[in-house]
Amino acid sequence: QVQLVESGGGLVQAGGSLRLSCAASGRTFNNYVMGWFRQAPGKERESVASISRTGGGKFYADSVKGRFTISRDNAENTVYLEMIDLKPEDTAVYYCAGSTRVMPWPLRADYWGQGTQVTVSS
Repeated sequence: QVQLVESGGGLVQAGGSLRLSCAASGRTFNNYVMGWFRQAPGKERESVASISRTGGGKFYADSVKGRFTISRDNAENTVYLEMIDLKPEDTAVYYCAGSTRVMPWPLRADYWGQGTQVTVSS
């Protein structure tokens, strides 16, 4: 099992940027595909991005392509989500996720963090 703790959320103006971090503890971090989901009020949770075990494969939802970048540091057991050009529609709770599945996309989470709020004002 792996425990996930997100950080880095906050309030930002449209066009701004944020960097989310997710620290993992427990079993070997590089055994897991890692990724991010988000859930806006009144909406279903949606996958945002995922990254393969080695970091060589990265996948994104169409709505964030070109604006979000996922990365991981297996030595530090951490996955990141760099977000630029943020829009009000990016407002949501962002969840870090770990997956034991073979395919990194679509992301299917087996482990979840507690979530971090991202609010983008217009």
